[in-house]
Amino acid sequence: MKKGIVNKIKNLKSMNNTLKHLEDMITEQNTDVDFEKMNKDMLDNFDLAGLNDLTLDDLKPETEKLKLNFVNESVNPDPVREHKDDSGFDLRANLETSINLKPLERKLVPTGIFLGIPENYEVQVRPRSGLAYKHGITVLNTPGTIDRGYTGEIKILLINLGSKDFKINNGDRIAQGVLSSVLNNNWVEMNKVDNLEKTERDVHGFGSTGTK
Repeated sequence: MKKGIVNKIKNLKSMNNTLKHLEDMITEQNTDVDFEKMNKDMLDNFDLAGLNDLTLDDLKPETEKLKLNFVNESVNPDPVREHKDDSGFDLRANLETSINLKPLERKLVPTGIFLGIPENYEVQVRPRSGLAYKHGITVLNTPGTIDRGYTGEIKILLINLGSKDFKINNGDRIAQGVLSSVLNNNWVEMNKVDNLEKTERDVHGFGSTGTK
């Protein structure tokens, strides 16, 4: 939040508290005072410039962005989000020679990317929708979980669910990574009990609610 706006809001709060204190004191003494006029006079002398056009963006705290550190040992471009509001960043194949992925075949594809994940976060590896739709190429363990404690090379477990061979070349975008908050041991304590609290659904699963 802009410092000038912060100071004005603080001054307004202070002024309001002062008026309330004066009102309580004068009321106890049964003194006839026009509080509305007093409030108006104080506001007329208060610099309201910038407050009338205040937006939610102005109220956002000026905090430093969370940093996802990475090392790129490949010759490919750094992982980036292509658009401002994208959730994921691209992960590319780091290959000396191309890979041929046969139908129903799975292979571990290196990326040359190493991540330094912030505390209380994980990175999820998800398929790319275009590869899945057009070729049946997906991440076998989707979403793959990269724990904060893992600092090795990111490798993508791909499987070909299509009907044709699929060729993967160096630099191809094969998956996407999404930084996600996680309730790890810093927040959650595993608590063993004898019985769980009963719920309305109870043990019913695997289509128990029907299809319509």
